[in-house]
Amino acid sequence: MAQPRTGSIKTDIAAREGHVLADGPRILPLDQDALDQFARDLVAEVRAGAGADPIDIMPAYMRTMIRHPALFEMQMKLGTVLFNGRIPPREREIAVLRVAWLSQSPFEWGSHVTIAGRCGLTDEEIERTTHGSSAPGWSPHEAAILRGVEDLLADFALSDATWETLAQTWDEAQLIEFPAMVGQYVATAYIQNSIRTPLEEGNTGLNRR
Repeated sequence: MAQPRTGSIKTDIAAREGHVLADGPRILPLDQDALDQFARDLVAEVRAGAGADPIDIMPAYMRTMIRHPALFEMQMKLGTVLFNGRIPPREREIAVLRVAWLSQSPFEWGSHVTIAGRCGLTDEEIERTTHGSSAPGWSPHEAAILRGVEDLLADFALSDATWETLAQTWDEAQLIEFPAMVGQYVATAYIQNSIRTPLEEGNTGLNRR
């Protein structure tokens, strides 16, 4: 079994962002006026499912993903299922932040720092997710959520100890949802890092707290 990365990661943020943001996106987003009604309706549906208001200007990441309409549709719909899933929002965001940090994904990390704050995580807790499951201050259940992310990224399976701790609090549906949720956000980090999704206004990437 590969050993999970349970602690903090020393990272050169400038170097990392230079690597995955570089000189700009590898695939340019569609122009706003090139979007068809399918794309607009889908984004409106996804935002409504997440409790967000409609938007007139679609973010660049979505305008890039719509170049693969079928994948974009499935990614957005799965994201909506998970965003409104069985795992409570605060616990979901603890997991997503750990995914984003271990993936060293500037776009995903910066975006979810904002979401995590709305879901009740404090600035100190957001920072603590960068130190992982071994950091003091987490409840046993929260530490197991973080350890679960670390298990999955290292070994593609939850360890017995992690499973047993999570099962004390979560039901079977939540235990099924958890690895699917982690996988969804890992896949998103893969895409965003690989196509070099530019940071949006207000998203300061891996420096965001």
